[in-house]
Amino acid sequence: MILLDLLFYPLFFQTQGRESIAAKLVANLITEAGANRVLACDLHSGQSMGYFDIPVDHVYGLPVILDYLASKTICSDDLVVVSPDVGGVARARAFAKKLSDAPLAIVDKRRHGHNVAEVMNLIGDVKGKVAVMVDDMIDTAGTIAKGAALLHQEGAREVYACTTHAVFSPPAIERLSSGLFQEVIITNTIPVLEQNYFPQLTVLSVANLLGETIWRVHDDCSGGFEPYSTLGID
Repeated sequence: MILLDLLFYPLFFQTQGRESIAAKLVANLITEAGANRVLACDLHSGQSMGYFDIPVDHVYGLPVILDYLASKTICSDDLVVVSPDVGGVARARAFAKKLSDAPLAIVDKRRHGHNVAEVMNLIGDVKGKVAVMVDDMIDTAGTIAKGAALLHQEGAREVYACTTHAVFSPPAIERLSSGLFQEVIITNTIPVLEQNYFPQLTVLSVANLLGETIWRVHDDCSGGFEPYSTLGID
């Protein structure tokens, strides 16, 4: 049996008429290329697994970030986990539960076009808190930067950005290094070019996560691998 381990960063699904469904095309291409199993990390939409006619193992990269945050000397009473939009509430809530059951805040935004977001208001209290913004990916950083600006406006003491996939399309680097964030924590699911590094950036490795998952899949014991297979997102 051939096991092909593939790392997916966000796949997209149809949200309006005449929009392409790229995820199904990618799924077909991978299957026709001869793969008989896929390992995916933080799919942008969990429903994308349904496009495959072969087994898909889906893991989350955020536990790697959780381990890193646990090593920092941040008082749990000072933490608040922030979802940068309503769509990410389930992810942020699961993250907050793992982070000493920290309180949750939500940035309410209205999007007026592709990669264009306007922040409207904040649901929750961040005054005097260390705000940890959690998302699955950062593309142009428009959403998360505007959200961070709002958090500072509402009295947050520090703002951290945490994401699995760092796409970093221009002008993401300028926005993330502008002083809004105490630290930007990402994983290496997407290689970051050397010229895109900045002082606040921390890159964590998912090598152990993927290696352990591959080993458990190969030995048919992946079902008990709770820390990395799920964040309790529902």
